Amino acid sequence: MNTDFLKKLKLKKLNPGTFTGRAFTDSKEYIESFTPVDGSLVGSVSTTTKKEYDQLIRTAQKAFVQWRAMPAPKRGEIVRQYGDVLRKYKEPLGKLVSLEMGKSLQEGYGEVQEMIDICDFAVGLSRQLYGLTMHSERPDHRMYEQWHPLGIVGIISAFNFPVAVWAWNAMIALVCGDVVVWKPSEKAPLCGVACMHLFKQVLADNDVPEGVVSLVNGDYVVGEYMTTDPRVALVSATGSIRMGRIVGARVAERLGRSLLELGGNNAIIVTPNADMKLVLTGAVFGAVGTAGQRCTSTRRLIVHESIYDNVKQRLAKAYSQIKIGDPLDPKNHMGPLIDTDAVQHYLNAIEAVKEQGGSFLVEGGVLTGKKYQSGCYVKPCIAEVKNSFPIVQHETFAPILYLIKYRTLNQAIQMQNNVPQGLSSAIMTDSLKEAEEFLSYKGSDCGIANVNIGTSGAEIGGAFGGEKETGGGRESGSDAWKAYMRRQTNTINWSREVPLAQGIKFNI
Repeated sequence: MNTDFLKKLKLKKLNPGTFTGRAFTDSKEYIESFTPVDGSLVGSVSTTTKKEYDQLIRTAQKAFVQWRAMPAPKRGEIVRQYGDVLRKYKEPLGKLVSLEMGKSLQEGYGEVQEMIDICDFAVGLSRQLYGLTMHSERPDHRMYEQWHPLGIVGIISAFNFPVAVWAWNAMIALVCGDVVVWKPSEKAPLCGVACMHLFKQVLADNDVPEGVVSLVNGDYVVGEYMTTDPRVALVSATGSIRMGRIVGARVAERLGRSLLELGGNNAIIVTPNADMKLVLTGAVFGAVGTAGQRCTSTRRLIVHESIYDNVKQRLAKAYSQIKIGDPLDPKNHMGPLIDTDAVQHYLNAIEAVKEQGGSFLVEGGVLTGKKYQSGCYVKPCIAEVKNSFPIVQHETFAPILYLIKYRTLNQAIQMQNNVPQGLSSAIMTDSLKEAEEFLSYKGSDCGIANVNIGTSGAEIGGAFGGEKETGGGRESGSDAWKAYMRRQTNTINWSREVPLAQGIKFNI
């Protein structure tokens, strides 16, 4: 495998994993990053010690005092320059994402493009951090609200989007006047180090205070440093529901803020009025893209009984054409799962389907042979199940698509909603009435609801997030920036009187 692109990103076999915003530090204790492509060691990253962390946070506190004083458009200019650097290094960084995480090369490039897009969005946002004005009930008074930076924002990202989700949070937080500390997944630490190498020169060229952007690395213990630290005003965490419960509780215990982006159990409802080309494209990409390891991956396909058999046949044919292999080869549609633990979860889910009474339209299994030597390649499969099966109620981070039959649209919407998670959802229909019912108050209960596109992926212009066990957080576009700031209501009295509530008067 040609890995010359790693040199362009200044990555070596041993890499310091703590970045202070100006320099890297090395604890000499490392976590190793193995690619699921062929199981080889890509490189090692030093873990952040408690001493390094505390020093980094103290530096970040000092940096915040200076950074928040910089006009927001000036902060946006720093972000703009980083976006330009990402454009220059899109190819090598995209290849690293594909190599370290295992997603297809096109998806690796796409993830870096999302970083570029959110930089563009944040630059515009830096001139639009609007507050409202309100009419006061008191004469000769003016009332309005404004938004101020929070402080230190801790970002804990997951392996499946090793760079984009950090950027969604960090670029918005930076233009809002916050400073950011990032802990990438221990399964993809090199991506985090590479992003800091690309940011380092921009920060230095603009004399940005040390500590505005920083990086820590390690396992869950390093994450706990942030979740239990009252100096970290907001913890934005992406990952499993189990992880989210722990993070949410730890941060809430100290009355801090958390922004949680957790699991999804996403469904597409297919009505008799659906365009079958859209159905097949949306469902196959949604279920197979990133090997089913997106929080927005399509897990369930809820199909009307009158077209159920037709959908089955066409799906099986489409699945027979999926090419699985090295994700850095653009000819392949699907790469490996992240590691062998993920493969075991996939196999456990298949067994659970069989034990609970389901059957397989397209059989799954682990791929073997020299081409699949890492042991992380699996077959995407389709299971015919009932929505009530316990395994269907859980999110399995793997390419398993559950096929479910329904009779009425109301029944389909109830099935769609009747899971603990509430991230993404979709309906395939050419009926305006069906579409509007799905989007209405009695329709989808998810944070994202689409018509005639799949569940997978999201534009950065909209707020991204979900309800119920998905965590309730919103990041990226729209007014998600408000999560990274504190609201302040201001009243100015320009009269010569001080009117008191309920007509109370003092003889002063």
